[in-house]
Amino acid sequence: MSQPCAIVAGGAGFVGSHLCRRLLREGYAVVCMDNLLTGRHRNIAALESLGPFRFVHWDVTRRIRLPGEAEVVFHLASPASPADYLRYPLETLAAGSAGTQNTLELAREKGARYILASTSEVYGTPQVHPQPETYWGHVNPVGPRSVYDEAKRFSEALVTAHRESCGIDTAIARIFNTYGPRMRNTDGRAVPTFIAQALSGRPLTVTGTGAQTRSLCYIDDLIEGLLALRASSVAGPVNLGNPHEITMLGLARMILHATGSASSITFSERPEDDPDIRCPDITRARRELAWAPKIGLSEGLDRTIAWFRTHAGTRDAVVRTTML
Repeated sequence: MSQPCAIVAGGAGFVGSHLCRRLLREGYAVVCMDNLLTGRHRNIAALESLGPFRFVHWDVTRRIRLPGEAEVVFHLASPASPADYLRYPLETLAAGSAGTQNTLELAREKGARYILASTSEVYGTPQVHPQPETYWGHVNPVGPRSVYDEAKRFSEALVTAHRESCGIDTAIARIFNTYGPRMRNTDGRAVPTFIAQALSGRPLTVTGTGAQTRSLCYIDDLIEGLLALRASSVAGPVNLGNPHEITMLGLARMILHATGSASSITFSERPEDDPDIRCPDITRARRELAWAPKIGLSEGLDRTIAWFRTHAGTRDAVVRTTML
């Protein structure tokens, strides 16, 4: 029996690189596609030593032609942090529209299962708490976050239409806030920002009063959820996240304690349309995937901080690249 192949669009990003590593360990041959807009060579530099791994420098908003068979296509290609999608609004919209269309056509050509990495941002500023998959959301379609929110909402509609009209075996994962090693300390998200500030002795910048909440899932738990979704026949959407909330001020204090930093905490203005609350209802994931996160916030932060202590300032690596 030939070795199964997985294609990961956006595989050089934070989540994508962890997924590629785990797929290799599961016995897959992995094709990683990334245009390196926000992904990094350093994230995938060591993967060739783990198994058959190929990096293809490609923008999925262009038509994709890859030889060979594939068992699964994961579409994770998109800027994912507010700093990134505000910097690259048109690229973000294109990744959710043309990128989704092209990766769906690739999955159809290969007869592969298709997994869309959607987001909790489809819920916008939620009026239902915690958020179940049946909640339709409360999104500002012309606000500063709309390029990401609406790109993902459109991509979900496109995936659903292809499933119903073309018979593609698809699934939608709505990913909530995730953290862990290999996050960029300049991507604007709270965990890497606070850790970088704490380790360098700078004040931790909390927006607003810090009373807004997030639910933080460690990357290893998220990858388990994506693999469980891949192995199932579930179409979704299905929430993947940790249902335990923490305030941003509480998170800042927790990171100060974990790093032993003497940094202070300062406060700045909150971004427009920044949600007050965000927490997944993971009843469906528990029932249909037998999945729930296992790694607590304290343990996950310790692992992430240890990685930042070791890798801060590390230069990007060179990876053998294939062009389509």
